[in-house]
Amino acid sequence: MKLHVAYQGVAGAYSHIASKTLFPDAEYIPCFSFAEAFALVQQEKADLAVIPVENSNAGRVADVHLLLPQTGLSISGEFFLKIEHQLLGLPGSHLEDIKQAFSHPQALAQCSKFLNDHGITPVAESDTAISCEKIKSLQDKSCAAIASALAAETYGLEILASNIENASNNTTRFLVMSPHSQIPEDDGGDFITSFIFRAKNIPASLYKALGGFATNGINITKLESYLLDGKFVSAQFYVEIESHPSRIAFKNALAELEFFSTHVHMLGTYPAHPYRKV
Repeated sequence: MKLHVAYQGVAGAYSHIASKTLFPDAEYIPCFSFAEAFALVQQEKADLAVIPVENSNAGRVADVHLLLPQTGLSISGEFFLKIEHQLLGLPGSHLEDIKQAFSHPQALAQCSKFLNDHGITPVAESDTAISCEKIKSLQDKSCAAIASALAAETYGLEILASNIENASNNTTRFLVMSPHSQIPEDDGGDFITSFIFRAKNIPASLYKALGGFATNGINITKLESYLLDGKFVSAQFYVEIESHPSRIAFKNALAELEFFSTHVHMLGTYPAHPYRKV
């Protein structure tokens, strides 16, 4: 029985490419939004969701970390995809004709130098591949899309300029979201554990809550804060660490974290992707 994998975007989107790379024999379900992809997994209409969370040059993908704790889903894996952006136009168009480029805001940010150098105005769309549909519908040779080579094939567009991203190491990290928490067995390898917590509203609570990771030799690879309920006095923190819950150091650090927190919610433990060592 085939896996059903949900992703945000349409055919040819980078999330589609990541899904195909991770699960080559699956059925792929395009979704209008991240929330819709999460909902399909929650409703058991999809087995997994593949979601972009950050880019090496453009930073965090908006809204995703805010949605994660609300879904009830668990992170079961991570994947790093090298992003190579192409400028795609209608057949017969040329680079010098292009006045506007349509794409997702992340892709536009990742190609800002090329756009500035060629005097092309960026126009934000909800998805890179949806931008290709826009170009097809406009039938205007002064308009182009920024998307993948797969999108060019899918929508019958021509590549007017290849690999136009600002940096050659342009990489997006994806998370695989599962309906149930399944902590892999600790085989002594490298693992990432993701969780959220709220520090107590007392002086130095954040320092003390995280201090246990330092004293137990656990590396924190990510720490981000989010305001709660629109208030500026309380925050929720998203954290990623290099460790496995079965390890003594992890348990000691977690005990200290819980003592100085009002809420700790584990999002998942999963093998660290080999890209982290590149």
